[in-house]
Amino acid sequence: MKKAIVLSLAVLLTGIAIYAAASLTGNWEYSMTTPRGEQKSDMVFTQTGDKLDVVMKRVGRDGQITETKGTGTVKGADVEFSITRTGRDGNPMTTTYKGTIVDDNTITGKVTMMQNEVDWKATRKK
Repeated sequence: MKKAIVLSLAVLLTGIAIYAAASLTGNWEYSMTTPRGEQKSDMVFTQTGDKLDVVMKRVGRDGQITETKGTGTVKGADVEFSITRTGRDGNPMTTTYKGTIVDDNTITGKVTMMQNEVDWKATRKK
């Protein structure tokens, strides 16, 4: 019984260490499904320790690529970041993204936008 407990603890700690060691730094493809269909963006994550800097690049309504920046944190397998952009009314609009690192190349989560909760996914670009 002791061996089983020790082995289970070792496996758990190894999993935690893997998530702590993995860096999100790099280029990612972000997607979410909204009432207007699937929306995709390119994202660049830069992780330093548990601090996360985010740049989201997407095509605006005018057809031009826009960049919005944000910051967040990575704590174990949990990811949270916020991006502030200018809303249609000209006022700042902050969106907070919460997710879980599934593996080295996938993050899934939820974002609340205008009182609607939407699933999102980010996949590391190769």
